[in-house]
Amino acid sequence: MSITPALRGKRLPRRLIQLYVGLTLYGVSSALLVRGGLGLEPWGVLHQGLSELTGLTMGVVSIVVGAVVLLLWIPIRQRPGLGTVSNVFVVGVAMDGALAVIPDGRVLAVQIPLLIGGIVFNGVATGLYIAARFGPGPRDGLMTGLHLLTGRSVRLVRTGIEVAVVATGFVLGGSVGIGTIAYALAIGPLAQLFLRVFVVPAADDGGAVVAGGSPEQAILRP
Repeated sequence: MSITPALRGKRLPRRLIQLYVGLTLYGVSSALLVRGGLGLEPWGVLHQGLSELTGLTMGVVSIVVGAVVLLLWIPIRQRPGLGTVSNVFVVGVAMDGALAVIPDGRVLAVQIPLLIGGIVFNGVATGLYIAARFGPGPRDGLMTGLHLLTGRSVRLVRTGIEVAVVATGFVLGGSVGIGTIAYALAIGPLAQLFLRVFVVPAADDGGAVVAGGSPEQAILRP
């Protein structure tokens, strides 16, 4: 069954609000990690590296990368939802907006709170966005699509993709540090926690409950 239900049901307004608040907060959380300067999440490393290479803002790079990854869904037969398409644009726009107003953390006493805030808000954003049940982000659809296509475990596919992404981003000048490790360790438990907090009951909408046991639901993020 698809995790992307139709645009119907009495809970639709709440789901739409969760979707766009979550995607916006995801962009803001990514900006906090950038300004913290202690290391980014895996895809953030790639975005920053490409930004350094091209001179484009990180938000614009995020949009371009998301669109390219979405094209890769075609051969692996993944179907985008409203959340998938919205993810491509909203996260990048929110990231650039936040980067325009959040100053760099120049001392450790500022950098650490920025790092912690970025990771926690990213977990909140993940819970909001996925629990709205409008489909996975482009990068997660690629991950789960390759899992289904190859028969390899979700963990193996995810690790392979993220190692390649981090390595490429680092070579291009992206920031890898203690924040990258902290993010990797914390985001799973935080996402699971906030999925349960923000889950929208699906019984009235005819959809599948997100905060359940499937591997795809457990690892999705924007």
